[in-house]
Amino acid sequence: MAYACSGTGPPLVKAANWLTHLDLEWSSAIWAHWLDGLAHHHRLIRYDERGCGLSDWDVPDLGFDAWVNDLELVVDAAGLDRFPLLGVSQGGAVAIAYAVRHPERVSRLVLAGAYSRGRLARARTVAERDEATLDLQLARIGWRHDDPSFRQVFASQFLPDGSRMLWDAFNDLQRATTSTENVVRFLDAFAHIDVSALAPHVWCPTLILHCRDDLRVPRSQAQELAALIPDCELRFLNSRNHILTADEPAWPVFLAEIERFLAVDAFAPR
Repeated sequence: MAYACSGTGPPLVKAANWLTHLDLEWSSAIWAHWLDGLAHHHRLIRYDERGCGLSDWDVPDLGFDAWVNDLELVVDAAGLDRFPLLGVSQGGAVAIAYAVRHPERVSRLVLAGAYSRGRLARARTVAERDEATLDLQLARIGWRHDDPSFRQVFASQFLPDGSRMLWDAFNDLQRATTSTENVVRFLDAFAHIDVSALAPHVWCPTLILHCRDDLRVPRSQAQELAALIPDCELRFLNSRNHILTADEPAWPVFLAEIERFLAVDAFAPR
């Protein structure tokens, strides 16, 4: 497992999300502003999940429990006792599971673009199951055949309001981050995530931030999380993007909401 710390101040741990790379993110048009913004007032601790980035790609287990165990390892290696935890996209489910497993360590929880159930786990109708299955099939075919047209569709789902330059940056980062085989394994695992039974047992204050018209993870998932997690706040942001970009109005609002929410813990013992 590879992890990194940047910035100074009270700690903020970010659970790993879709295809990270600790090194390449610094020059990425997709993630560089995230790193700068989150580390501006905090010591940001982040890591590459197993199977991608600078962590080992050749791993037998890419399951949900393994991801939670990896977060435990990173927190222990960083020497943290109590800290706020940020989960983005499927990293939100990992953060929820960790917070339930270690309530004494997580002071506050921030969930951004997160969901409690993956596409197959939340499918209830035949049409929803067909759509979820088609999404996975397109992923398997597109990535295994190294088809750039699929990656373009995928980029447009994450960044519908992004420029062609941003789409290209997103695609380039994905290709450099992990193997085609692991991408397929990741997407299969994401589709079956289900922490809906765990979410009611999150006892720390929680902030849910979600783009109002997110095309990848619908806002209904944010509303479901808000209904499940006690003592939580839900804030919708005016964006269609799943990953907020540096130049959209919702980005400074996102950072301001996190700083407001975490300010209570700014001088807490660490």
